[in-house]
Formats: sequence, structure tokens, C-alpha cells
Amino acid sequence: MRKKFIPLALTALLFALCICAGAQEPAKVWRIGVLVSSSASLNASRDDAFRQGLREIGYAEGKNIIMEYRYAEGKLDRLSELAADLVRSQPDVILVGGTRVAVAAKQATSAIPIVVTGAGDLVAAGVVQSLSLPGGNVTGVSRLSPEFLGTRVELLKKIIPKATRIATLSNPENPGHAAGLREIELDALAWGIRLQALAASGADELIPAFRTAAKERVDALIVMVDALFSSQRSTIVELALKQRLPAIYDRAEFVEAGGLMSYGMNLADLSRRAVWYVDQILKGATPEKLPLTEPAKFEFVINLITAKQIGLTIPPNVLTRADKVIK
Repeated sequence: MRKKFIPLALTALLFALCICAGAQEPAKVWRIGVLVSSSASLNASRDDAFRQGLREIGYAEGKNIIMEYRYAEGKLDRLSELAADLVRSQPDVILVGGTRVAVAAKQATSAIPIVVTGAGDLVAAGVVQSLSLPGGNVTGVSRLSPEFLGTRVELLKKIIPKATRIATLSNPENPGHAAGLREIELDALAWGIRLQALAASGADELIPAFRTAAKERVDALIVMVDALFSSQRSTIVELALKQRLPAIYDRAEFVEAGGLMSYGMNLADLSRRAVWYVDQILKGATPEKLPLTEPAKFEFVINLITAKQIGLTIPPNVLTRADKVIK
């Protein structure tokens, strides 16, 4: 009897374990929405950096996360529509980059957590209450520091020592530009430089803006960080080259397209830093209690081919500061 009892007991135990295992809830699959102002190809490095960062801490597509992307393809008037569509898919968190994209996402939802991977002044844009206490559903890597804007003025002055008049190209519809322009003006005054404000809120206003630059005989140009300008970078670079106008941009893509130089946030690094915020939120943290941080890693790129085309010599002390030089 004992010999028969032991196998029967083991069988019953194994059956009970199988029932318990089968009754366990399946692993949670998180949904991460991504709203982008540009295209998949232009945003590829940022998307790759974000996914890599997720993999490093245990998240993998098809296993425990699902990624949903919405690309505006440079058509900024579609941001609100795409944000609303993304919200309807009910993601657990939404990833955005840039002030206008953050505003569109915030207007679409006050409930779903939003993580920003770099933007302008989100306080001025009304997206958060403050950097230390967001107070809503938005957090992440936020505004550009004053040092960043001042460095762009400094670099132009270093390569054009006689510069006395510099133009700024901004977008009146970008809520973060007003504060940025004030910072640039303070730095320009310290270098004895006067600013010439140029504005464009649409692609059709770029040519008139550059005509004004030519008329005012500006020595150089600072292009503000903006989704419109990023989508029109080839046009902007071409207009600057035609006028032999030294210009500094916010990202390397402008320089790779023929622009003179760029100094700005390392975009891939921003996406990697955003992974921490996403992870904290998926673990139960609320955005309102996660302080925003400022960019920590910047990138300086110079195009010596363009410098030669516009008759400009880049001083050695400036070249040594570059992270990348296109020859």
C-alpha cells in the first residue's frame, strides 16, 4: 500500500503545482508611445538609443514592452491629431522630444505620464509648474541651460572676432524661444554684439528672413532649436550658404547637410537618460514628483568644407574643442 501511495501522492502534488502555475497571471506587457515631429529616418538614432537603454535594464520589445510610434514627418500641424491618436491607444507612458511636441501631448492628455527627451522652457510653455516639482503628468529632461546658449555666441565670436552684429532665427509660435532670446541677448551684449531678430513660423517665411539678414549685413546667424527649422534644415543651410553667412545650429544633422557648425544637446544621450524616467513610472512613480533635469552632454561639430566655401578659417583653438570635424 505504501509503494502505491507514494507515486499517487507525487502525481497529486505535480498536478496541484501545474494548476497553480497555470493560474498565475501572465507577465505585464507595457505600452510605450512615442510622438515625434520628424520622420522615422531622422529620429532613428534617438529611437535606437532609447530601445538600447530599455534593453540594458530588462525591457525588450515583444517580451514585456510594445512600442507605438507616431511621426509627424515635419508637418507640425499634425502633432495635435497624432497626439490624440496615440492617447486613444492607451499607452502606459508617452515619450516626446521638443517643446511643441510636449505641448501637443500635454493638451491631449492630463492622465497618461509624459516623459520629455529635451525641450525648451517647459515652465514658460505651461507644461510643468517648475523643474523641481512638475506638478502634473510631465517630467524628463527639460530646458536648455543658459550656458548652452552663451556658448553658441562665444563660438561665433571666436571664429569671427570682428563680428558686431549677429542675427537670431526664431519661431514666434515656439513658447520657449522668448526666454532663450533674452539669454542670447545678454551674452551678446557681454561680447559687444548687437542682435538682429529674424522670425519664421512657416517654411514660406524663411526666404524673407534671410533677405532681411542680407539687408542688415549681419556677420553671423544663430538658428534656434525648433521642430520647423529641423524639418527645413536643407533649405536653411542652402540659404545660409548662398549668402556666405556663418551659421551655428543646434544639431549635427544641419552640419552633415552642409551647415557650418552646430553646438547642442547630444540627442542620443537625451533618449538614454529618458529611460530612467520611463522605468520609474512603470514601477509606480508619478511624474509630478519626479524633478526634471537639464541636458548634461553637449556636442560640437564643425564642417571645414563649408568653412572653405564661405571663405572662413576656423582657428586651431576652436577646432580642438570640436567633438567631430567634417573634412
